[in-house]
Amino acid sequence: MGYVVHWRQGECMDQRTDENRAFFNSLHTLHQRWQDGSFHEILEDWRWIFGYTKRYKLAVLFYTLLGIVSTTFGLVASVASKYAIDIITGYQTSKLGLMIAVMLGSAAFSLLFSSLISRLSTKISLDINNDIQADIFDQIMDVDWKAINAYRSGDLLNRFNSDVSTVSKNAISWLPSIVIALYNFVVTFALIWHYNKVMSLLAFASAPIMLLMSKYLMRKQREYARKVKETGSEMMAFEVDTFTNFDTIKSFGVMKAYGRKLRDWQKKLKSISLDYNLFTIQTNIFMSVLGLLVQYAAFGYCLYLLWGHQITYGTMTLFLEQRSRLSAAFNNVVGIIPSFLNSSVSAHRIRELIELPREKHIPESKELAALADQGFELRMEDMSFAYQEDKPVIVDSAFRASPGEIVAIVGPSGEGKTTMIRLLLGLIHPEEGRVFLRAADGMELDMNADSRFLFSYVPQGNTILSGTIAENMRLVKEDATDEEIIEALKIACAWDFVSKLPETIDSRLGERGRGVSEGQAQRIAIARAVLRDAPILLLDEATSALDVATERQVLRNIIQQRPNKTCIVTTHRPTVLNMCQRVYRVMDTRVTELSEEESSRMAMDF
Repeated sequence: MGYVVHWRQGECMDQRTDENRAFFNSLHTLHQRWQDGSFHEILEDWRWIFGYTKRYKLAVLFYTLLGIVSTTFGLVASVASKYAIDIITGYQTSKLGLMIAVMLGSAAFSLLFSSLISRLSTKISLDINNDIQADIFDQIMDVDWKAINAYRSGDLLNRFNSDVSTVSKNAISWLPSIVIALYNFVVTFALIWHYNKVMSLLAFASAPIMLLMSKYLMRKQREYARKVKETGSEMMAFEVDTFTNFDTIKSFGVMKAYGRKLRDWQKKLKSISLDYNLFTIQTNIFMSVLGLLVQYAAFGYCLYLLWGHQITYGTMTLFLEQRSRLSAAFNNVVGIIPSFLNSSVSAHRIRELIELPREKHIPESKELAALADQGFELRMEDMSFAYQEDKPVIVDSAFRASPGEIVAIVGPSGEGKTTMIRLLLGLIHPEEGRVFLRAADGMELDMNADSRFLFSYVPQGNTILSGTIAENMRLVKEDATDEEIIEALKIACAWDFVSKLPETIDSRLGERGRGVSEGQAQRIAIARAVLRDAPILLLDEATSALDVATERQVLRNIIQQRPNKTCIVTTHRPTVLNMCQRVYRVMDTRVTELSEEESSRMAMDF
């Protein structure tokens, strides 16, 4: 029984031992699931997987038949080889040409069918992978904001890529693999049994003996593997943290200190990896010796039979070849169980995302498009909201912003200004009261996912993506002309610096706007919202990096662009309050409208 040794991150792993360990762990998990009554969850997960598989049921059937035919031709080729050897060694020489023809033909057909299986399996797996990813992507995009934010971005990406890949690879191959592996195992065992019953038992004995012996080595192997993975994870966390805070590290001049920390982590990982490697080598030697003993036992028995003229050279070759084939078939059958369980786990993780609550949709929202030129009034009435039940963010509050107005939302950081923006966008919904918009004809509509086409939004932070300025702008309007982009940049006071770049709007920016200053990146983001030209504009701390004069000019330009535009600005610094028709303060869970005197005094105090 052969072994393939892989080197990865300083560890030498025995593939067969890992498969054995996975098999026993999977059996243990299945047994636990059966005892605690949760085995039905695995069946539900696979029922969901088969929902995708059944779209390709004819291809799956064809895949299975190809596998059976390929296996059959492989056996025929082996039997033909036996007779060819017998002919060469003096038996039935008249049939040599026929046997060579059968042997070569069977091998060619087996190779052909194996290639077709590989091609078909890859194509269908990619189709299923794309189907699942596309479905999940659409559903994630429509998941309730609070529900999806319970998951970390890394976790979502892992489910979206790794788990979907696991499911797609096994959705097609799992059932055919069972049928093909069992067929291969049964016919190979029957073939050896036909020639010699004792030899068939010897051939079968090697695989389970290896599995049983490997069970005793699992605990130590698992302990070393855990140490390597934990240390590797800690080292990766250090690396991510370092590169995330690259500017800070360079600013403090502590690059050498971080270099020393990296080398310390490398030494620790190297030490653990070498210990694990030594143990793995010792384990492999033990398992290989055991496998060789079984192999030599079979070989010795063949020599005994050959010495007694009970078998021919061809039969001996067939025995030895099929012994290895039988062991491989047995391992394929065993390997299906971990694959079955892994796919179930991945499917369950995907289903968790799919079953999250959906956003609120009101189809009538589309009717408001005809009234966009007249503008909309945004209102909150008797509104209360909390992310957690016992921690209210906003309580019993009201708010109003009308067309043609600039309305400010001020208050200390963390008091609920951004929450107000999320409520207006319909990302979250109040526990009590209403958040709605009112059209010029008096029509009222609660905020929902379908009403967001009426909004242009500039969030906090740097939202510039890697690419050209034009590509960033066209995110909100794919068919925008260069002239429209330049006009939007002028309104946002961004054209002054963009026009001086070597390629103007086709100038390429790095990740998070690298290549321009923070204030310039903000102006490009504002220009992007202006290009969308929606009747409602939300600026969430979007002018924090602008100087006072530029901030005022940008707001004037926006209002002049569309007189009926409703503009809402959240800010820490009330420098534009004298431009606002209304000012609301968010503090101590209350949203209160400030009087003109309070607004003026706040602006003067700043």
